Amino acid sequence: MPHALTMPVSTIVRPSATALHLHHALEASRQQEWPFRHWLLTDTLPEPVATGVTRLPHAPAAVGDTQGRRDTHNASRIFFNPDQQQRHPVAADIAHAFQHPETVALLSSRCRAPLAGSFLRIEYCLDTAGFWLRPHTDIGAKLLTLLIYLNPPEDAQDWGTDIYADPAAAPVARTDASFNRALIFVPGSNTWHGFEPRPVRGVRRTLMVNYVVAEWQSRHELAFPDQPVSNR
Repeated sequence: MPHALTMPVSTIVRPSATALHLHHALEASRQQEWPFRHWLLTDTLPEPVATGVTRLPHAPAAVGDTQGRRDTHNASRIFFNPDQQQRHPVAADIAHAFQHPETVALLSSRCRAPLAGSFLRIEYCLDTAGFWLRPHTDIGAKLLTLLIYLNPPEDAQDWGTDIYADPAAAPVARTDASFNRALIFVPGSNTWHGFEPRPVRGVRRTLMVNYVVAEWQSRHELAFPDQPVSNR
């Protein structure tokens, strides 16, 4: 009697509902060319997932003058690393959606960014009164930046990211920070962005998603410290 054929078991994990929703948002994104190439998204994550992030039991850290940089308060920053994913299923859901090869392939193609072999880093930013960011480019170890805004509509127009053509001049645009909208850009020498000093009443919530180089030193910040992303 002939031996039965043994079919190989696929190791490819199908995209989750969150990943598929994200893919549709990426495909529908609007590309802008000025003052640098960037993409604007709406309805980026499934609404229950986006709302679930805002309900995580994290409180804003009490920080003083940040000098316009996030790295002045590294000890209090929140990353969707393995520990956070184990504690909070919504963090794991989002991390796996951005780690999925189909997501990486879509971002790589749409943004012309070579992401294969990089590592996923997701930060949950909770900004309060006194927060500001000086103009900067993200150039260097970050290969792609994606900001998902999680703010109430009454604050959306004032809490967006400022975009600059000249870092020494006033911003030329401000993104719409309405709930579940997003901004994507590939860091380059002209991708100047920041957050001009202005009143922040309450908590400004943002998910900052980056794909970073393999040499990234702070491994505790990475979603999957031992797993580079793949686009296949």
